[in-house]
Amino acid sequence: MSTPPIDYQALFAATLSPYLVLGPDLVILDVNEAYCRAVRRPRKDLVGRYLFDAFPENPADPDAEGVRNLRVSLHRVLCSGEPEALVVQKYDIPVPDRPGMFEERWGAPTNVPVRGPDGQVAWILHRVDDVTDFVLSHADRLRPDQAPSERQALEAELYVRAQELQRLNEQLRQAHAKERKVAVTLQEAMMQAPDLARHHNIAVRYLPAAKGLNVCGDWYDVADLPDGGFTVAVGDVVGHGLEAAAVMGMLRSALSAAVRALQEPAQAMEVLGLYARSVEGALATTAVKAVIDTHRRHITYSSAGHPPPILVRPDGTFVLLDQATDPPLGARPRHLPRPQAALSYSPGETLVLYTDGLIERRGEDIDAGLHRLTDVLAAHARLEPEHVADTLLSRLGVSDGGDDDIALIVVRL
Repeated sequence: MSTPPIDYQALFAATLSPYLVLGPDLVILDVNEAYCRAVRRPRKDLVGRYLFDAFPENPADPDAEGVRNLRVSLHRVLCSGEPEALVVQKYDIPVPDRPGMFEERWGAPTNVPVRGPDGQVAWILHRVDDVTDFVLSHADRLRPDQAPSERQALEAELYVRAQELQRLNEQLRQAHAKERKVAVTLQEAMMQAPDLARHHNIAVRYLPAAKGLNVCGDWYDVADLPDGGFTVAVGDVVGHGLEAAAVMGMLRSALSAAVRALQEPAQAMEVLGLYARSVEGALATTAVKAVIDTHRRHITYSSAGHPPPILVRPDGTFVLLDQATDPPLGARPRHLPRPQAALSYSPGETLVLYTDGLIERRGEDIDAGLHRLTDVLAAHARLEPEHVADTLLSRLGVSDGGDDDIALIVVRL
């Protein structure tokens, strides 16, 4: 027996809680009957108007922060994509048919983002629980000689504490924003690749995890060699936060220096493995390094437990560079030489290196993500590297970041 389709517009109209729908520009797109009743305004007076034109601040009460707090909350929801609930706010509304007059209102707003097909916030569902009667009835109209009851005192205390909690939350947000700015500045400084500017055939991407401080342990690197060739590398330090980023910076620099001196990726990875033993937090790091010899047109590579790079031909066929894979750094109790492999390439082929955040999904075998990656590459092998990088992130659903950070290099050979 088939289930009849649900008329969500009818459900929205019928719900008893006051709701309105906002676009990303904060223009009112729809309101339900409960909202119209709450503000005593017909739907036609609201739909199509900018929210803060329809409900401006009360100029007679400049100390009220409800409108300002709501504005900040809505912009925060648009940027973060996360829902947000505010504590009780004073938010006066214009009195219908009495220009310049406002009615005192108190409410607890909730803003819920709704994503569109492209994953971006397309609408905000705004609900407000009106508590005006409660607030006004508890605004202690007691005589000076009359003591409040225990219940009145408790309710007043809860209300005061709620206001304090909002102020503390705002202070925490500001502190987090400052810490995040420091973290991102550090990350950008450590990810500098000066030689990249000379390679218009290379596209790189770094996307931090969608949550947290936006600083992690993934990296990419591009370095020119004295013989005219160049190297590319990606790596992934276990963990997140500033500590993982600091380890990443040390390992990235060590590998970049080692390959410039030795030019063989396996030897450079051996040096990195030895160095990692002396760096706290570096063990179990994965990395892959490839050296591109542009004269002989071949690629030499070595991997320490990292997902395999992919060489994609213009006809959509591809090769996994998985013939020189060893355990992650520090995984062996004693040092052993690392393997190395090589293969030829033809002009027009594309080399792709990436970290596991691009393909790994919770509760799924990583091979499924690898198949998705190769399918997208096969279908878009002729695109320019910048377009390939953007297409990969979009088709794999991580354009705005995923559960883990992502480093990606796309090289047109």
